[in-house]
Amino acid sequence: MDDLSATKAVVNYDSLIGSFCIPSRSDICGEPMRFAFALDEKGVVFIDDSGTAGNIIRAVAQSKKWRDPSLERFLYDFIEEIILKDAQLLEKYDARLNGMEDDILSGNMEDPAAEINGIKSELRDLKTHYDQLIDMCQELEENENGFFADENIRYFHLLKERLERFRDRLNSLREYSTQIRDLFQSRVDIRQNNIMTHLTIITSIFMPLSLIAGWYGMNFVNMPELYTSWGYAGVILLSALIVVLSVWYIRRKKWM
Repeated sequence: MDDLSATKAVVNYDSLIGSFCIPSRSDICGEPMRFAFALDEKGVVFIDDSGTAGNIIRAVAQSKKWRDPSLERFLYDFIEEIILKDAQLLEKYDARLNGMEDDILSGNMEDPAAEINGIKSELRDLKTHYDQLIDMCQELEENENGFFADENIRYFHLLKERLERFRDRLNSLREYSTQIRDLFQSRVDIRQNNIMTHLTIITSIFMPLSLIAGWYGMNFVNMPELYTSWGYAGVILLSALIVVLSVWYIRRKKWM
């Protein structure tokens, strides 16, 4: 096959051909591992220049012991080896997002947008990978060419159900990452609202003082306070009284 950009299976009248496009679990968004395969009732052949398929086959041979060897069981174990550590991988994403949430709630985290976007990109690529594997398992389960024994079709159904559980959990993680981004934005909004509240309170306290300063700053000749000995001290006491009454009123209304 010339196109190895996706994991898929194509049914022909005498064979089933396809390809695997497997994201590296250490770099989900990096260059995936690709190889092709061809399958009929006699067995399966992998076409792979990278050695990825050979590594998976060796891992299967070392970890599996079959009582009744079959092509269906081999394909089951082959695909299972690809997703073998994905449960732990998804748990790491969950723990990472939990840590981000705790940091946001404790106020110890700056804008997490870049990190969240990176996580969502990785989860999106993983979801595409799972969707393609599920489609492949459905194609194998249909057994259109009759290459597989009816009693062994269940292996593909079990794989499909497991992949669907992974996909469902992955979708939950994607929603969780969106909630964390919204949580951070809400914390920013709350902080900005608190700042605006304090600025409004300060403005409200000093507005009467500004009025007094403007009033007496006119310096009209007939202003009696300009020529009294107590004028300066009186304005100071009046300003202090206004500040005290304003603070008392604001605290009584629980505005701060």
